[in-house]
Amino acid sequence: MRRGEAPPKPKPEPGDAEGSAPLTRVIARLFRLIGGLRGPGARARLIVSFVLTLFAKVLAVFSPLILADGINALAAGEGRGVYSLFIGLIGFWAALRFASTAGPQIRDAIFQPISEEAQRRAGAGVFAHVHSLSVRFHQSKRTGAVYRTIERGVRAIDFLLRFLAFNIAPTVIELALAGAVLAWRYGPWFAVIAFVTVGLYAWITFGITEWRLKYRRMMNEKDTEAAGRAVDSLLNYETVKSFAAEARETARFDAALASYARAAVRSNSSLALLNVIQTLVMNVGLAGMVAYAGWLASGRAIGVGDITAIMLIMLNLYAPLNILGFAYREIKQSSIDMEKMFALLDEAPDVADAPDAAPLRVSQGDVAFEDVWFAHEGRDQGLAGVAFRAPAGRTTAVVGPSGAGKSTVLKLLLRFYDPAGGRVTIDGQDIREVTQASLRGSMGLVPQDVVLFNDTIRYNIAYGRPDASQMEIEEAAARAQLLSFIEALPEGWETRVGERGLKLSGGEKQRVGIARVILMNPRILILDEATSSLDSRTEADVQAALDEAARGRTTIVVAHRLSTIAHADQIIVLKDGAIAERGSHAALIARDGGYAELWRRQAEEPPETVAAE
Repeated sequence: MRRGEAPPKPKPEPGDAEGSAPLTRVIARLFRLIGGLRGPGARARLIVSFVLTLFAKVLAVFSPLILADGINALAAGEGRGVYSLFIGLIGFWAALRFASTAGPQIRDAIFQPISEEAQRRAGAGVFAHVHSLSVRFHQSKRTGAVYRTIERGVRAIDFLLRFLAFNIAPTVIELALAGAVLAWRYGPWFAVIAFVTVGLYAWITFGITEWRLKYRRMMNEKDTEAAGRAVDSLLNYETVKSFAAEARETARFDAALASYARAAVRSNSSLALLNVIQTLVMNVGLAGMVAYAGWLASGRAIGVGDITAIMLIMLNLYAPLNILGFAYREIKQSSIDMEKMFALLDEAPDVADAPDAAPLRVSQGDVAFEDVWFAHEGRDQGLAGVAFRAPAGRTTAVVGPSGAGKSTVLKLLLRFYDPAGGRVTIDGQDIREVTQASLRGSMGLVPQDVVLFNDTIRYNIAYGRPDASQMEIEEAAARAQLLSFIEALPEGWETRVGERGLKLSGGEKQRVGIARVILMNPRILILDEATSSLDSRTEADVQAALDEAARGRTTIVVAHRLSTIAHADQIIVLKDGAIAERGSHAALIARDGGYAELWRRQAEEPPETVAAE
């Protein structure tokens, strides 16, 4: 970074804001994310599901009237004929009640594919976006916390879709229908009592829910923190064990769980308060309506069966109302969860393809750094005016002390970062003007610490070229001095390497990384301490394979161990982010500068000391 340039400001954590976006905006963005309801099949399923919901609501309101007629008939008359009528009406009432209960179950089965497809699209979309974000984002975030944010956001989609479509609007329709039926059949005061009770219930529910959302939000933040600590600790279990820090890590996780538990207690206590008040309102309203119905029945204005019908109508209405209170709470929470997921989507990558980016065309593989300036965030020192050319088909080595900028050179070439000044070109093309996929597809990287997927050896070697044949994979493994090791394993190619490849030794992981790049057959080969984990004998064998793989390709090597790059066509010596020396090994030794001094010092030190540096 040039002097005087301000470092980029850190981005806020997703979901830091206390407020929440309007629900309508969340829903609109959700439909943009999942692409709406595509195809006539999805729309037909939604229409059928909504019709089944309304049908069940209508039956739930009218079926108690059938039961009332049966009870009134039984109370008013005697004999077998009256009982037969009663049995017939009871059977009809039971059938209607069964239909009102079965309808929602059938609806859920019909709607499930829509919900699953929406979750799949959203989850895949957010996952792809997170992968597209720059190295800076991933270095500043906990993997477990990011995954938990995606998981909760995707899970909220199903709840939001179901309750918006099948609870809110149908419950309002059922309330209006129940009030109309009560007023028509038994008088307007029953409708008044029902509406007053429901209005008071809704007012209390919405008010207390808004108040307690801060506790739920706090509980989610503590849950995310606990998940992030757990994943971070488990991924680094070797470090934990090597420092005998199991008790310390357990204490940190326990502290995170304790914070979550305190937040959960506050959230659940406020929920209990809400439930008690809701129950009180519902029962007072029900008691008032039944008391009024009993007073009318005592004057013979209505029958005994009508009291039962009124009770059932109100109980049927209270059931979705109770769910409505739960739905409102969960919809508000779901919108918060989805906001945090959308916050991830709002993260703009530091490195992005230009709108008119074209695929990289590699004719020869000539790499050039032209007056490149760069500094990592929070650091003053970085690359300062670095300029060199890595000729096509030749090997260029980059050496220097720790912190000199060697790895930064590789990250800029791979375009994990963009330079603050200057440019990096391949065959004259500025790599900021080509697509990242084509850029990295033309390069093969063997890093110092090869991290593997928890899958088979076959999968990991073929990762850079999944369509490779088994013969090609075996040839790459043989050239990386790995074939005999694989064939000696009990499960052979199907051996799983464990989390981050931890079932393999450092040298074995390194050779898997080398085999992967050999199979990829890139035009530009990048080696970042590619043989540092190998013993002397294996290093000699693999170095020969790497030399063969590098033949005819542009190869850029970063190394501490100078003996591995003495054959390079050009050696760049970095110091404090600038080029201190350049030339062949023989020329630099003859110059008797910093490189020559480092060469003499390494020649006097044991190989393990050099590797440790």
